[in-house]
Amino acid sequence: FLLRESMLDSLVRARDTFLKPKTGLMMPSHATMLLAPIADEEERRIQHQDYAGAMDDWKEFAETTQTMYGVDMSVLEKDFDREQKEYYVLSSRWAELNTGCLLAEPCVVKEFDMHVCTVEDARGAGLALGQDEGKGAPFDFDIMGKSSMDHNKPSSTTRGVAGPISGFAGWFTVDFKSRTDEAGRGVAPEVPNPAYLSTGPEMGYTHWGQQVFHLPSAIPLLADQTTRLNGTMEMMRTKESARLYNVRYRYTTSRRKTGSDKEGGVLMQGKSEELVYQIP
Repeated sequence: FLLRESMLDSLVRARDTFLKPKTGLMMPSHATMLLAPIADEEERRIQHQDYAGAMDDWKEFAETTQTMYGVDMSVLEKDFDREQKEYYVLSSRWAELNTGCLLAEPCVVKEFDMHVCTVEDARGAGLALGQDEGKGAPFDFDIMGKSSMDHNKPSSTTRGVAGPISGFAGWFTVDFKSRTDEAGRGVAPEVPNPAYLSTGPEMGYTHWGQQVFHLPSAIPLLADQTTRLNGTMEMMRTKESARLYNVRYRYTTSRRKTGSDKEGGVLMQGKSEELVYQIP
């Protein structure tokens, strides 16, 4: 997800040390972080099954310890449950998604001009200057459920998607092109053949893949209704390691009849949700 493992920090420091400020070229020259809602129920359920299995193992261990040694382990159960939930449910996963998993067009979370971005920019996304939190990078997705009129039609000819919303996926793109910053534009050498690399689902397998953040509970999509998923995303370094990041999602969901005004005709308004994931 671009910032993971502090990949930009080394590039920025090398640039500031060795690159000619006005005529040097950075390759890649620009980078963009993207986010989209996805349907990925099989993997989401596997995560929850693994979490449930870990808790079953704990209960068996606690019962055995109590029976054989008379030691009550219940004082540790709450912390053990929290650790397992963080690991199995609230940790992102590397994935190779296909385009059929995407439920909406991706939105831009953050953009970088590699000639002028700073180590401060690499601290995360959606943060206030010098802080570990902020207003967040906004997203607003409209996801249209299938039409009841298309019930018996092939999926290739229908509008809308079956869903449900299983979570979010993040990835990045990079450009190899001429400078666009004020200092270098028109001064640095032009790149005659610009190139573009995406690590998104449309590219099939790449080394980087996508980072997937599965929701604890899937959000169903209903026929003839459009689900709105809007909120913010913050990505920040952990206090323990500059190479590791946490991601906070704050969002709400609502449903309206497909075709009705985005701000009106709301059939269901969900409560505000906040989830914090670790990127291992």
